[in-house]
Amino acid sequence: MLAAVENIFPPVPADVAVSLGAFLSGRGVLNAWLVFLLAWAANVGSGAAVYALARRHGDVVSRGFLGRHIFTPNTVAHIEERYRRHGVYGIFLSRLLPVWRGMVMPFAGIARVSAGRALIPMALASAVYYGALTWLVSQLGTNLEDVLRVVKRVNTALAIVAGFFILVIAVWIVRRRHR
Repeated sequence: MLAAVENIFPPVPADVAVSLGAFLSGRGVLNAWLVFLLAWAANVGSGAAVYALARRHGDVVSRGFLGRHIFTPNTVAHIEERYRRHGVYGIFLSRLLPVWRGMVMPFAGIARVSAGRALIPMALASAVYYGALTWLVSQLGTNLEDVLRVVKRVNTALAIVAGFFILVIAVWIVRRRHR
């Protein structure tokens, strides 16, 4: 469930919920494949829904406050160009980063990226991410302290990378607004 909410509100700790399910599978309480499939399906389903809504109604964003100050026509055109140039692998790599993972699909929808170029890499990246997380934590399922330490290290590293990308984008937006 939290893996689905993560696409709507990125700070949701979906990783923790999946890790708990994987931990319980390592203890023999749950099935690891079921944990993975539920997390993956929820994440892909809500990511696809967010993408579809943004694709259908993304122009509304450009007409309001955000459109006047952040999503100007030039900014949206630049985002569209970046998706055309780096779309498939950009979506794939971005979907591997916490927090950023939830922002990729709305931007892809607003940029009018085709469904195939947006949804396939999103689904593959979610499979890689949740598959690796489920496997790793289920393997460590006999020791909760080890599980929490590994998840914290991975999330910290990925959050630093995501924070760097957010900072670069914020600087880029500010520079574009001052031109």
